[in-house]
Amino acid sequence: MDIILASASPRRRELMKLITDDFTAVSTDCDETLPPDITAVSASQYLAVLKAKAAGQKYPGSLIIGCDTTVIVDDTILGKPADKNECRRFMQMLSGRTHQVITGCCLLYKEMIHSFSVATDVTFRPLSDEEIEKYISTDEPYDKAGGYGIQGKGALLASGINGDFFNVVGLPVSALDQELNKFINDIKEN
Repeated sequence: MDIILASASPRRRELMKLITDDFTAVSTDCDETLPPDITAVSASQYLAVLKAKAAGQKYPGSLIIGCDTTVIVDDTILGKPADKNECRRFMQMLSGRTHQVITGCCLLYKEMIHSFSVATDVTFRPLSDEEIEKYISTDEPYDKAGGYGIQGKGALLASGINGDFFNVVGLPVSALDQELNKFINDIKEN
């Protein structure tokens, strides 16, 4: 059975290799507009399902894995910052506080679908204006939810993580491995 990882993220692709080398990564093109009544904590799982379904249309008969990661502070989703001003605002919001990183995952095979989310709490130490300016002047923040990469220079901003580190990078490796094994067993039984 072919496994498709519906993600353009190079970080997710690398982490997926911890689970299996037997997969193909593809980027998906779908409307990621959130419904107005969705909660911030439900958004990543909702988007993961959309991405999996979009990939499922292109790769019928394959097992699809869709993922999406959100960074949430004060019930507000911090997406990928559009520019330095937005990234600066994100860093100011995160400075000296704990926020949540939620990765939603969706497993899809033909008519079978299973989705779940994993949450990790990340605490940033208080950041000076100078530290914020130094960080947002790098290329690192602009393709990442919340405007930071915990596996890169963003590690210098964090003072603690409660939960799965890899979830913050973008793929809850341990939980996905367990859920994927259960899902494959369910496929074999049906």
